[in-house]
Amino acid sequence: MEKKFKTAKESRVSITQLMLPSHSNFGGKVHGGYVLNLMDQIAFACASKHSQSYCVTASVNKVDFINPIEVGELVTLKASINYTGRTSMVVGVRVESENITTGKKKHCNSSYFTMVAKDNEGKNIQVPGLLVTDKQGIRRFSRSIQRKTEGLTRTNFFTESQFKIPENLDFLEAENLKIAIENN
Repeated sequence: MEKKFKTAKESRVSITQLMLPSHSNFGGKVHGGYVLNLMDQIAFACASKHSQSYCVTASVNKVDFINPIEVGELVTLKASINYTGRTSMVVGVRVESENITTGKKKHCNSSYFTMVAKDNEGKNIQVPGLLVTDKQGIRRFSRSIQRKTEGLTRTNFFTESQFKIPENLDFLEAENLKIAIENN
């Protein structure tokens, strides 16, 4: 029998990998796209472990590359379920690098992946809820709801039918922008 609720600890996943020259960009740092690929993989593993099903990435919420990752460093990715909806989960992913000679660790980025559970026919399926056992879990769950609400508001505000140019001209005034719209 499948569980109705699971703790974040039950599906927590981490991986550590040595960064090689083949992972670097033209600037000699580890390529951001490679890091994103690793983040997506660990988000998949965490969501699949929680839901006990195949999962797909529905969205990624803001990825800021805080510190570069050097070739030769160990990179550790940690993933945990922060939120569960009916068929979706928000997976928090944290990326840290470690210089193997000095032991110095750096937080490189954090992001939130919305993953959706699928059945064998590709249809969305219900996921176990999240059993929260500490204050940090309540904060993460609540923050996920806030990000979801902000995302929906942002998406709706900027649809072509809702966006009003005159109301946004003051907002754009201080930007590095020149408007030259031709009237047709």
